[in-house]
Amino acid sequence: MLKANKKTLLITSIVTVLPVLIGLLYWSRLPDVMATHFGMHNEANGFSSKAVAVFGLPLFCLAILWLGAVVTSRDPKKQNISPKLFVMCLWIAPLVSLICAATIYPVNLGVPVNVTFIAELLVSVMLIVLGNYLPKCRQNYTIGIKLPWTLANEENWNRTHRFAGYLWLVCGLLMLALSLCGAMQAAWLIAILIGMVLAPFAFSFWLHVKKDL
Repeated sequence: MLKANKKTLLITSIVTVLPVLIGLLYWSRLPDVMATHFGMHNEANGFSSKAVAVFGLPLFCLAILWLGAVVTSRDPKKQNISPKLFVMCLWIAPLVSLICAATIYPVNLGVPVNVTFIAELLVSVMLIVLGNYLPKCRQNYTIGIKLPWTLANEENWNRTHRFAGYLWLVCGLLMLALSLCGAMQAAWLIAILIGMVLAPFAFSFWLHVKKDL
């Protein structure tokens, strides 16, 4: 799997660490302590040293990229993982690295950026994309909803992923609509994320119990 995607892995690795080069170009203009985390109302509530912000965040994303790629390539059921899904997963870390740079650097250079809105759009789009791919995800140990019941029963896996795919798609569209309307609140976000996690879990367990009755 890694050999078949060597070019993609190289490109995604370069893109992931590209913010380091950007940070070095603006190094003298960036403050020694940089805002790196923001609340729901766009206020900075987390800070890091310049070195951590410029080097640490992209390198952390790079480590996640390679860890995910290596672990997935060692999956005993890797033949069930769609090549398109694997490539899509490889691009998650680079996109996160770029978007972090596109928000953190301007803010710390004094350019007004609505970080919260950008983060909401990113999460919404990711949910919509993943929601479309989840129903096509076949049984494996690294990508998907890995519960005891889904891993033990292929029908449970397939039905759970179809259910979760539709749910995540709806949640993504709802978050996108709320963000575009400026109506997203912390309570809405928490409720949506909890529902996305608990509903597929409960549905999968219900299928498992129903099968044993």
